[in-house]
Amino acid sequence: MGLVHEIIDGFDPAEAPRRVARREELLLAEPLPSPKRPPRSYRPIQAVHFPPHFVPQGFEPPKGIYESDHLRIERQTMAGFRQPFYHRNCDVDELSYQVYGTRTLMTELGTLDLVAGDFSRIPVTVAHDNHAHDDIHILFYVPAPVAELRPAVRASDLVIPPFPGWEPAVRNLMTTECLGGPEHDIVMTPVDEQMLLEQAKAEPERINVLRADSDAAALTDETAGTGRTMWLYRSAQIRIGHTTIERSAGRVYRTHRDADDIQYQVSGRRVLVTQLGVLHLEPGDFVRVPVGVAATSIVTEPSEHLTVLSALAVPQVAETTKSGEILSVPELDRLRPSTP
Repeated sequence: MGLVHEIIDGFDPAEAPRRVARREELLLAEPLPSPKRPPRSYRPIQAVHFPPHFVPQGFEPPKGIYESDHLRIERQTMAGFRQPFYHRNCDVDELSYQVYGTRTLMTELGTLDLVAGDFSRIPVTVAHDNHAHDDIHILFYVPAPVAELRPAVRASDLVIPPFPGWEPAVRNLMTTECLGGPEHDIVMTPVDEQMLLEQAKAEPERINVLRADSDAAALTDETAGTGRTMWLYRSAQIRIGHTTIERSAGRVYRTHRDADDIQYQVSGRRVLVTQLGVLHLEPGDFVRVPVGVAATSIVTEPSEHLTVLSALAVPQVAETTKSGEILSVPELDRLRPSTP
């Protein structure tokens, strides 16, 4: 009998989690037949994959991955060019994680260069544009306000010119609502770009860069299988963090009783084991573990992933790349490291 433990927690970190012992073969099994309830087929867990390394291409809009009325997650790639306009959000803070390459972020609160591993947050109503170089980044549109939970490692400043070859010009500024989604622009008008960037002289606030590797002591020491998470941002309904797992036999499962768990594999490989199937994850994979579903990770090499907890469901809008498979406990045991 394979004995495992299930930790059941809530979105609010102040809520004490519950830990219960389970027989793993039953935790992952199909339900027993019931004369009062017909069999039901549950959709297997699904992943969406995008290459984690830059592939040259022309400009195209960001790719939507998950979207609801309170959260939108996109992936964007750019190279050697700018967005076609400045952008101002009316209802959300716009957060990003730099996956690959470099990107110059130009805003009314100053300009800064972003490199792989950088997180940033553009406060609601702040106009901004990007100039990127072999870039991949992930965008999170979260209803304002969003709190930063870690100290900044660096911040934006007034930089004129913001990048080599820049010349002042009149460009368009688009204002959007509804999480900045496609077809939700309110108005677009021309703006003097130099005046926009020089607004940073009058602003005390700056765009901060946060990094998960900046303060190892800030990692939340959690149970093997679920990893150690450094929480970086929090709003009323969203928490965003960076999770590391050095090695895990995956014998401790975690169930979020009131939150979807969206993950993006940054580095390393791991086997995600859930009650909806098993996925072999590699860098570039997005996956959503729905509320109430127990999950753990089998890890034989160091693994890093982003963790987004959402107190409300966030449906997947991108095309599925791979779906979970059913593995028996003996098959899982063969994947587990000899030591946790």
